[in-house]
Amino acid sequence: MSLSNRWGSGNRCKPVVRHNDGNKHHDCKDHDHKRDDSSCGSCGSKHSHCVCKFKSPEMRPVELNSDCVLVNSVVCSKMVQKVAEAVIPLAALGITPVPGTPLPLITVTVDTAGIVQNATILRDKVVNMGTVPVTISVAGAVGLPFTLQFQEHTDCPGACPEDTLIETPLQVEGTLVQPILGATIAGLVDVDVAVVKVILRTTITVVRPLIAKTNHHAFDCLQDVNPDRCETPTIPTTVTFPTTTPPAGGGGGV
Repeated sequence: MSLSNRWGSGNRCKPVVRHNDGNKHHDCKDHDHKRDDSSCGSCGSKHSHCVCKFKSPEMRPVELNSDCVLVNSVVCSKMVQKVAEAVIPLAALGITPVPGTPLPLITVTVDTAGIVQNATILRDKVVNMGTVPVTISVAGAVGLPFTLQFQEHTDCPGACPEDTLIETPLQVEGTLVQPILGATIAGLVDVDVAVVKVILRTTITVVRPLIAKTNHHAFDCLQDVNPDRCETPTIPTTVTFPTTTPPAGGGGGV
């Protein structure tokens, strides 16, 4: 079999004699500058000078079935604050007030990863409810876990129950601790307690999907995807949020 038949022709691998050792090595040679890139992998030589070039897939325009598109209309968008709080007896923190002696320092650490919140849209308002796990320490001692609760009602004129709610991650703005001696809590009198609060901030946005007809850089013929979304229900809306479990060893305060 001749060498030309064995190794092919054109730009494929051809035997090349190295004068330094007399051995034959197979290199891909580009004789006519029109190399067949698909042949690069067939050479198998450590001395190959082949460089395979790949083209990115071409972007092809997408043909629409109609001249209408789906757009989101912003119903309302605002920054809101939420306050999670609980009233905790000082005895639960191991504190026994002594007349004439300042109370030990009480610090609150928020577990932001453990915050649980649920939200729903009612007519013209957004309702948020949730829990915030915290660790409360006294005078630098090992802290105890507690769960604070929050609920917030935000006015959003024009919002309807089937709109879409978008909410940014909660940010902790601050924590507050207010000891109260001799308070009356849940029917109990002369109770020493600490009111613990965590201030949260977020931005809520309510959007509504609409069908629109494109007209150059504007939209015409806007139509609601659900024309009945804002119909007043004959039965009041009832929402049951998922159950949350407080941390082991802690409580929710009074």
